Amino acid sequence: MLEKVYGSAVFGVEATNITVEVNIDKGIGYHLVGLPDNAIKESSFRISAALKNNKYHFPGKKITINMAPADMRKEGSAYDLTLAIGILAASNQINTEKICDYIIMGELSLDGSLQPIKGALPIAIKAMEENFKGFILPKQNAKEAAIVSDLKVYGVENITEVIDFFDGKTELEQTIIDVQFEFNKSLDNPEFDFADVKGQESVKRSMEIAAAGGHNIILIGPPGSGKTMLSKRLASILPPMTMQEALETTKIHSVVGKTKESGLMCQRPFRSPHHTISDIALVGGGQYPQPGEISLAHNGVLFLDELPEFKRTVLEVMRQPLEDREITISRAKFSVSYPSSFMLVASMNPSPSGYFNDPDSPKTSSPFEMQRYLSKISGPLLDRIDIHIEVNPVPFEKLSEEQLSEPSTEIRKRVTKAREIQTHRFAEYGNVHHNAQMNVKQIKKYCKLAPECSVLLKNAMERLSLSARAYDRILKVSRTIADLEGVAEISTAHISEAIQYRSLDREGWLG
Repeated sequence: MLEKVYGSAVFGVEATNITVEVNIDKGIGYHLVGLPDNAIKESSFRISAALKNNKYHFPGKKITINMAPADMRKEGSAYDLTLAIGILAASNQINTEKICDYIIMGELSLDGSLQPIKGALPIAIKAMEENFKGFILPKQNAKEAAIVSDLKVYGVENITEVIDFFDGKTELEQTIIDVQFEFNKSLDNPEFDFADVKGQESVKRSMEIAAAGGHNIILIGPPGSGKTMLSKRLASILPPMTMQEALETTKIHSVVGKTKESGLMCQRPFRSPHHTISDIALVGGGQYPQPGEISLAHNGVLFLDELPEFKRTVLEVMRQPLEDREITISRAKFSVSYPSSFMLVASMNPSPSGYFNDPDSPKTSSPFEMQRYLSKISGPLLDRIDIHIEVNPVPFEKLSEEQLSEPSTEIRKRVTKAREIQTHRFAEYGNVHHNAQMNVKQIKKYCKLAPECSVLLKNAMERLSLSARAYDRILKVSRTIADLEGVAEISTAHISEAIQYRSLDREGWLG
């Protein structure tokens, strides 16, 4: 007897529905076709044990299963429940009347209980688009899938619940969440707050500018000066995520099985990979492509601590995603794309010893060691970092102050207001959302300088030996500073402040 059940496969951050055709005929054998990977091929052992432990039997006949489309690679153990229901239906052990109305996914344990799967949200979105009545999946993933409000989502704990549902013995409880409530609940009370930071006013100011314009930033300072602590707090002053951004972010984390308990990810992600990370782990890929750290940081912050310690090849593969805000992974028969629109925050010591030009420290580095250390960061990568800021240790007087600093919520209000100005400014451009993304034509249009500003910038570039790549960066940052003040024209004060944020372009740093 032939029966069809439906599952789904995830490619990139999108899902494709899979038709599982199960045919049981005379003979003996188990034939699984349609490009399944080893995890799916092994499913027969899990299914057989799960059925026997729940008083059902695995047919001792010739079972042929086709996973269509047959030319598309399928992977993972999430098809266990799909295959099991198909086998039960084809062997007349359950009622087949309602089976075709549902997407069914889940990994089976040997006792018939269900383990969580990856990619529940993209699968639910696809099921809704294809007009399925509902989605049956493990209970642990139910909240995540229930974000799709136009689809009935049923979270189950055991295969017997699914069998009883199709046989009409019981009804499954639909999982419903208030998406707007979950979204609003997570907007306040950030885990890390700038109120905890003593001193470092100039650094906090530069991070406010970076957040307001979406600028990449690098912090340079000796060990213990607070670079990591400050970086962890940057996400708390970024504008709250829109519902669209929250859904985009949740889809990516769903694909790798890293969603929050509430299902919807409402806080901007903060990713901080170790400097030993590989190219593939950072940008994504592998035999079966998965999102990397740059995609998990989508709509949030990617923090690279001790930037020169990362392998140069790892840093170089980031150049294209930084520019395009998307990473495409190509294979012989297919390619997948993952979004990677993130703010890069990097930190580094000023020298191998960490105490460059510190008269109180004997741990100084020679000019040759300095050059070798700093040359690990290529010019093209620095081209994509708008703000360079030096971080100095906080004096004891500041550390011992009882008074709290300005909280992140207040800084975020100013940042959000500046972002609103930019959203209105770039409304006609579909791919530009903030100042850091401006191209040359847009810089000329929106960063016009008065004669006195041009003179100031020219003198600064000559006296400080700033490189040519600093010119556009200074204009973009100046535009953001003006937006924070709510003024249309860039003034000399804005230019002067922006010039301060180009430390690594000066002589004595990278030559």
